Amino acid sequence: MTSNNFPIGIFDSGVGGTSIWKEITLLLPNEDTIYLSDSINAPYGEKSKDEIIHLSIKNTEFLLDKNAKLIVVACNTATTNAIKVLREKYTVPFIGIEPAIKPAALKTKTNTIGILATKGTLNSALFEKTSSTINQKVFKKEIIGKGLVELIENGKLYSKEMTELLSSYIIPLLNQNVDCLVLGCTHYPYLIPQIRKIVGNKIQIIDSGQAVARQTKAILEKHQLTNTINNTPKHQFFINKNKDVLEFLISKNDMNTVVEELYF
Repeated sequence: MTSNNFPIGIFDSGVGGTSIWKEITLLLPNEDTIYLSDSINAPYGEKSKDEIIHLSIKNTEFLLDKNAKLIVVACNTATTNAIKVLREKYTVPFIGIEPAIKPAALKTKTNTIGILATKGTLNSALFEKTSSTINQKVFKKEIIGKGLVELIENGKLYSKEMTELLSSYIIPLLNQNVDCLVLGCTHYPYLIPQIRKIVGNKIQIIDSGQAVARQTKAILEKHQLTNTINNTPKHQFFINKNKDVLEFLISKNDMNTVVEELYF
């Protein structure tokens, strides 16, 4: 088996990165994937930079042991804090994820955008660097979505607790002239139906999923790593806590998927 027929590796601090996985498999339906959910350590956004780097290296080693030909860091916090280290340490290509503030800054009509993200992402040097490149006339309303990841990881996506917490973060934006909301965590696209109930069509919701999938395709082609076998792709999932939540989030696909719970 040649390296271009090896799987795409994807890791996140939990199940949220499956929102990225779905976009990748839609765009690249011939590729095998391995998804690693480090749910026992979620959320990374509350951890120190050193802890995030350590966990990201551990996740990368796991995927490399499974012959991953490319690794998608499907976690905003891990990308903004650790991807530079990963790229220096390993030769495999890495795809990172950042909050889509540049597209939001271009789309806003009120010059005011909201950014819902974890503390670790908003406080990172990479996020600050990206923020400094957008039009300085655009005001950024940053919201730390404390507690949202934990509720999703615990299977409380549609709970009353989730609705109340999400409303406490989102409703104030309506009074601050925000017309674009950037989802700065891969867990958050699963909250779009609830966000829509709160804001209606008053705010554009922007996430990075499709852009990440397009970048993955481009990097595979650049490195001549595109899968050349037209067989039914295999999608392996590994999680170290609460397998049921992961199975629920991927249950609506009709692909060849295997979910395994193990300690790592």
